[in-house]
Formats: sequence, structure tokens, C-alpha cells
Amino acid sequence: MADKRDYYEVLGVEKSASDDEIKKAYRKLAKKYHPDVNPGDKDAEAKFKEVGEAYEVLSDSTKRSRYDQFGHAGVDPSYGAGAGAGGFGFDDMDLGDLFGSFFGGGFGGSTRARNPNGPIRGRDIALNISLSFEEAALGCKKEVTIPHLSTCASCAGSGAKKGTSPEVCPTCGGLGTIRATERTMLGMMQVQKTCPHCGGRGKIIKEPCPDCNGQGRVRKNSKLSVTVPAGINHGQTFSLRGQGDAGQNGGPAGDANITVSVRPHELFERDGYDVWCDIPITFLQATLGDEITVPTLEGKVKYNVPEGTQPQTVFRLKGRGVPYLNGRGKGDQFVRVSVEVPRSLNSKQKQALRDFEETLSERNYEKRKGFFERLKDTMRGND
Repeated sequence: MADKRDYYEVLGVEKSASDDEIKKAYRKLAKKYHPDVNPGDKDAEAKFKEVGEAYEVLSDSTKRSRYDQFGHAGVDPSYGAGAGAGGFGFDDMDLGDLFGSFFGGGFGGSTRARNPNGPIRGRDIALNISLSFEEAALGCKKEVTIPHLSTCASCAGSGAKKGTSPEVCPTCGGLGTIRATERTMLGMMQVQKTCPHCGGRGKIIKEPCPDCNGQGRVRKNSKLSVTVPAGINHGQTFSLRGQGDAGQNGGPAGDANITVSVRPHELFERDGYDVWCDIPITFLQATLGDEITVPTLEGKVKYNVPEGTQPQTVFRLKGRGVPYLNGRGKGDQFVRVSVEVPRSLNSKQKQALRDFEETLSERNYEKRKGFFERLKDTMRGND
């Protein structure tokens, strides 16, 4: 008796807890530690039994009263206060039906709902490929290697040696599970177990296929030429339908999901479907205008820089950006010009600039003129 935990402690409730609080705590813990959720976990199984024992006592007002007064001795069968030799009064109850009513059929339940020989879809495969900026923007073809499970050619997926066939398991009748009656703290109960004869497969393979060891699938690497869609961006994923693991029992194959990594470009930056490019021009080109060469995704084009172009001016090349992914049309290319100031001038060049500057007036410097006019107005307002 001394090694048993307090029933209120087991359920995590106060001694003053209401019947509803006890019931709610029990359902939560029973779901957490149920054997169907924790297959093979002996610790969880022990806690599940402990929770059931605590609830059986605390949910009964008479037993709870005895427990509150005398402790475990008040409800132990050996002291004449228990439920009798039949355990806790749940003789021959179906554990699957009990928890099915609690949790919507998610635990145990009818074996007829399960079909181990039904179609099973294959697992999806995840891959990564690296692309250049242009490959992602314009699309390309790439050869990829896909490691996956393929249907065994020798047995056509049956798992049985060529010329033989799997047989229906005589123990479970092809269901993959069996019903068994077990004595628990809640009494004699019907439980559903994996069939020990077929391991839950519902069929017996007497002569396994030597190529796949009776699994029906073999691991292989398939090389495919993949079409990367134009317009895909860094971190995006596209799918190859049916190129994942082969399905089982006639189920469809999974997919190969390919995520792309796009390497940065030396000249271009991407903003959605638009492309940006910075181009330096000389002081003379900015002042007098000039025809310059502009790189684009599809080659070089000519553009006329207008006379008097200012630093950081942006002009647009319509339709020279990235194609819309799985759609029609393209983004634009934006070109930002930076006026480069010449360095390391000799004395003759410097004097030529001074002479040139003397020929200019405020009319030639609109921004400068506007700035000083605003400055003058600001200073006048402070007087």
C-alpha cells in the first residue's frame, strides 16, 4: 500500500475537485498514456493503469468517501472495501469501444475499419538544387538524381518470390489485428493487438522475393532531366508528380519536391519579377547625354541617357525583367545611374574645369539655386 501514489496526485487535481474536474483530468491523462498512442512504452502503460485505477475510485462517490477517510486501505479489495474479485466492475468490456466513445474512435475501435492490404501512397522525397540567377529567371533543364523506393521488378511489388503469391494470414483472416481478452485493473477487457503471425500485414509470404527481401520495393537512384520553370525564386519549391517512393498495394507513388537555391549575380538584383542594375556614367555623359550599353537577362541593349541626367536617376526598360512564374508577361528592368566624379586630375585638367565653371551661372544649377532660395527664406523667417 505504501508504494501507491495519492489518487488525487495521480490525476493532478485538488482534493476538493468536482466530479467534472476529475473526469476531465482523467480523459486528458488516459488519452496521453493510452497504449495505442505509446506502443511498446512500458512506463506509459503503467501510468495508464495508474490513472484508470485512480479514476475508478474518485469517480464513485462511495469509494471516494472511503478513500478520503481511510486512504488506499479503504478501497483495497483485500480489506473488503473493493469491488470484489472481478476487479473494478468492468467485466468483459471492450477497451477499444470504451476509448472510442471518449476520443471519437481514435483508439482501438472495430478491426473492420482497418485494411492492411489497402492502397498506401508512397512517401514524398525532398531535394535541393542550386541555380544561377539566369537559370532561375529564364528557366532551364537540370539533371537530378532522386533516391527513392521503387517497385521491385522481380515480384511486381508483392514481396513473394516469382511464381508464388502471398497468402491470407490464417490467424487474423487478413485484418492484420486480432482481439484478445486481458485482465486489467478495470476488469476483463477486449483489446485489439497487432497480429503476431503476420506482423500486421494481413498476409503471409512463405517464400520472400530474394531481390527485395519480401518488402516489395527496392531502393534505387533515378536520374531525371528536370525542367525548371522560368521565374522561380530562391527558396521556392516545385514538384515532380509521381517521382517519390513507390506506393504499396496498388497505391500511387509520392512526389519529388525540389527546392531551389539561387546564387547571387554580379550585376543584377531581383525584386519580385523586376530586375535592378546599377550603371556608372561619366560627368560628360550625364551632362551632354549619351548612348550607353545596358546588360539585360537576354543580352545587351542600347539606351539613350538624356542630357542633364542627375546622379541616382532611375529609368525603366519595360518587359526586360523576370518572366511571371507559370503565367504570361514579364517584369521590368530598372537601371539606376551613378555619375562618377573623375579622380587624380592633373593641373591642366583642373584649370580647364575652373575655366568651364566660370562660364556657368545659377541657371545651369537648378537644384543648387533652389536650395539657396529656400535657405534664404528660412533665415529670413528666423529674423
